[in-house]
Amino acid sequence: MDRVIEKKKWSVKRILPWVGGVAVIGLIAASYFNTTGNSKLNVEEDKIMISEVSKGSFQEFIPVNGIVMPIQTIYLDALEGGRVEELYVEDGAIVKKEQPLLKLSNTDLELDLANRETSVFQLITQMQYTQNLARENTIRQQASLADIDNALVEAKRVYELNNRLHKEKVISEQDYKSSLNLYNYNVRRKSLIEKTLKQDSITTATQLTQMKETVARTQETLKLMRKKASDLVVKAPVAGQLTSRNAEIGENKVRGVRLGQIDVLSGFKVRADIDEHYIARVFIGLMGEFTISDKTYKLRVKKVYSQVTNGRFQVDMEFVGTPPSDIRRGQTLQVRLSLSDQTQAVLLAKGGFYQQTGGNWIFKVGENGQKAYKVDIQLGRQNPEFYEVLEGLKPGDKVVTSSYENYGDMQELVIKKTP
Repeated sequence: MDRVIEKKKWSVKRILPWVGGVAVIGLIAASYFNTTGNSKLNVEEDKIMISEVSKGSFQEFIPVNGIVMPIQTIYLDALEGGRVEELYVEDGAIVKKEQPLLKLSNTDLELDLANRETSVFQLITQMQYTQNLARENTIRQQASLADIDNALVEAKRVYELNNRLHKEKVISEQDYKSSLNLYNYNVRRKSLIEKTLKQDSITTATQLTQMKETVARTQETLKLMRKKASDLVVKAPVAGQLTSRNAEIGENKVRGVRLGQIDVLSGFKVRADIDEHYIARVFIGLMGEFTISDKTYKLRVKKVYSQVTNGRFQVDMEFVGTPPSDIRRGQTLQVRLSLSDQTQAVLLAKGGFYQQTGGNWIFKVGENGQKAYKVDIQLGRQNPEFYEVLEGLKPGDKVVTSSYENYGDMQELVIKKTP
């Protein structure tokens, strides 16, 4: 009797293809998970930089280039225009206060000065002439008064005599009245002469006062003109070194043009350009330092120029204590300008990682040193050497601080030892 044999569903021949397919899928999945999600990247140890997080003194500062300048510079501008006639000293010479430096000539100014002098002399001559006329007039008036006084005395004597004789009926009425009229006439004459003499004195005094005031004003004007003429000889306002002289014989210089400058050599200052980003944090009194010949010197911000040019502003700094003995004008100094006091902080060395992470995360090396994992961090202040770590790292941690430019979205670095 025939028996139906049931066919097997899972034979060896049918299982093997399925096993192979599952294996392939597994390999594909493993490859996927190694390149996505918890993605890894092999890196060679000698091609990355590993830094250790530490704790120490932290001070926020910025490096700036400072130029050594004289402590004071006095600019020489032409107070009057003219032609350069003489040069008394060379550019770079050490000069004394009030020492002549150069001479300008200005014929218009010199002619005006001569006219002013003539005008003053004419006024003085006129005043003297008026004074002489006043004296002569006063003498004439006083002589007339003397004559009248004499005539009055005589008229009074005759009148008093005739008055007695008239009472005694010795002389006629006509002779008496004639002597009385003459006496009264001389009294009135004397009074008139005295008033005239007084009025002439007042008028003459007023005229002389006005003329003196006019002469005084004209002399002040003449004094100013002489001062302007003397300004044609340019003198050193202070002792120092003449620099940047801008004048040659024969040149015409207009009023106000820069002729040069005097650098005061009693000391130096340092002028630095700073990025405008720090303008709100830089103020008078901030300290800085620089090193020359293995010795550190301190500076203090003395003046802040608020004007911003090409994204930068300037500050002047003064030396604290004795400056270096060999320092020279125009020398460039590498200055560390402190923006804060020294404090204790967790420190992370600066590196190229910041360009890709913005300081928000970093690869932290595991304890065995074979892998580095992506961890979130928070950074605070910074200086050219360190970042201040606020969160995410502690002293002793090791992190990769070199550039992450080729890491893409990797979550983990596998650090391969260099054979």
